[in-house]
Parts: sequence; structure tokens; C-alpha cells
Amino acid sequence: MQMPTKEPSQSTVINPKVQFVEISADHAEQRVDNYLMCQLHGVPKSLVYRIIRKGEVRVNKGRIKPEYRLKEGDMVRIPPVRQAEKKEPGKAPDSLLKQLESRILFEDKRILVINKPSGLAVHGGSGLSFGLIEAIRELRPNDKSLELVHRLDRDTSGCLIIAKKRSALRRLHEQLRQGSMDKRYMTLLKGKWQGRSRWVDAPLLKNVVQSGERLVFVDKKGKEARTQFIPYCVGEIASLMSVKLDTGRTHQIRVHAQHLGFPIAGDDKYGDDEFNRQLKNKGLKRLFLHAFSLKFHLPDTETGEDIPISVEAPLDDALVNVLHKLNLEL
Repeated sequence: MQMPTKEPSQSTVINPKVQFVEISADHAEQRVDNYLMCQLHGVPKSLVYRIIRKGEVRVNKGRIKPEYRLKEGDMVRIPPVRQAEKKEPGKAPDSLLKQLESRILFEDKRILVINKPSGLAVHGGSGLSFGLIEAIRELRPNDKSLELVHRLDRDTSGCLIIAKKRSALRRLHEQLRQGSMDKRYMTLLKGKWQGRSRWVDAPLLKNVVQSGERLVFVDKKGKEARTQFIPYCVGEIASLMSVKLDTGRTHQIRVHAQHLGFPIAGDDKYGDDEFNRQLKNKGLKRLFLHAFSLKFHLPDTETGEDIPISVEAPLDDALVNVLHKLNLEL
């Protein structure tokens, strides 16, 4: 698979005028901070929060907080800010587009669920000319409102939802906030798991180290994070696990697995180097973490009644082959 190329540096432009934008039904219920990040291309998050805090952003002439949810008909004042000049995203190679087309698991007029390959970022940026969402926009040029519902780390594969309509995006975001969307992962951990399923309730704190790398630690000052590890097939040197998330923090499964003393195979940030070398000799060339299944609800297109939708993404052959060499069966 060809990876995204580096993009050229972006120049900046200044929008010299105050903008007044009336919120349409498509953007109703969206948080104002998220709305501004979409509207103000290339503006750092810190600046978005600063102009909200200082009262330069107003809704219906009044001050608001970042978590304010917009309503249809709201009038939003957006101050002049320095923005990155918008560039056209790089084009994904035809071979990648063909691969992604073959990995679509579910699609209707509202959403698309894809089995994201490992090694592909979900979106461009940070030096990448394109990511999965830009490639999907190439695949579906007639769908004008394609947006990521959630994210997966670059090295994680599996189920990823893309919304085609704002109404579906709002509905699924609500389920994510309420914890009613069931997300399950498959992962391979170092060591022989003891006992039955186990919950990890350990707060996570993000930190950027001197090199610029983003790392996450268990820290009482961090955000609440809960993960359930369920044994699926236990071997002598490694254990295949099902994982359920109650929260969706950055690197949550990887850090909680390390915290338990059972790091994930192939994890070059939080894993065990010697174990990773053992697994590499058995053919593992990536992080063994896969978003296996998703369960959520959307209204029936005819009756309007909520119906359950369940989608599963099979493990890639390369991961299945590693399991066979370890005598672990799905």
C-alpha cells in the first residue's frame, strides 16, 4: 500500500472581516468549538479556544462556552483570524482507492463503514497530503458531506464509520457521548492471561515529549478511561483478547494493556521490545490491534423507527497467519 506523501508548507491568509453566519439544520447540535475548527481552516485549537474565551466569538450577540451546542437559526459572529491558505489535498493512488473500495463493509445513503487498513492515517495533515477520509471523498465524489464519525490510530485497522449526512453524524455522535455505541476490538497481548475478563479503570493524561512525539500515561490528573479485557484464546507466550471500550481516549487500549503488564504485540510506543522481536520472526509487521465490531442504531429510512446496525471487520490474513503460528485459534 502506498502511503501518503509529504505536503508542501502552507502560506497564511488573513480574513480581514468579521463574519456573521446563520446556522442551518445541518450544523444544529454541533459544538461551537468543533464548528469553528471546521470553518477556520488551519487555525490552531488554542486560538479557537482563545477567541471563544475572550468573547470574540458570539452567538446571538451573547458570549458562549466551547461546549455550547448550536441551534438552527443561531447567528454566529466569527472574528478576523489568520488562517492557513487552503490547499487541494493530494491524490490517492488508484491502487489504494481500489483496495479501499474492496474493504467497504456497509453502505447506505447515510453512512459508510470501512475496514481501515493499518498504516493509513484517517485524515491528512501533520505533513501528510491525504488520509483515508480524503481518499473516500475521491471514491464518492457525489457525496458532498463525508465526515469521520470517530477515529482510529494510524496503526490500528478495522471498523470506521464515515457519515454522508449531517443528521447521521449528529445521531452517531450522540451515541458516542452516551456510551450506547458498542465498540469491540481484537488484540494480541504479551503473556499468558490469568483468570476471566478484567476491567481497567485508570485515568489517562496526554503529554508531548521534547521530540514532539505524543505519549499517554496513566495519571490521576488525567481523564477518566475504562477498558474491559476479555480472554478469547490464551497461549503460552501470548493471549488473544476481545476488548470493550467505555471511553474513547487517545491510545487507551495500548496504555491500559501496558498498565496491566500485558503490552500489545507490535506496539513500538508502549510495548515490549523483546516480545515484539519474537513476534516479528513469526511474521508480525504491525500493531496487533483491530476494531473488530460496531453496534449502533439509526432510523429506518422508511418507517423512521430506530433499528440496530451491526458490522464486523474480519482480521487481515497477515494477523490470522501470526495466530496460526502461535497455535491460537479464532
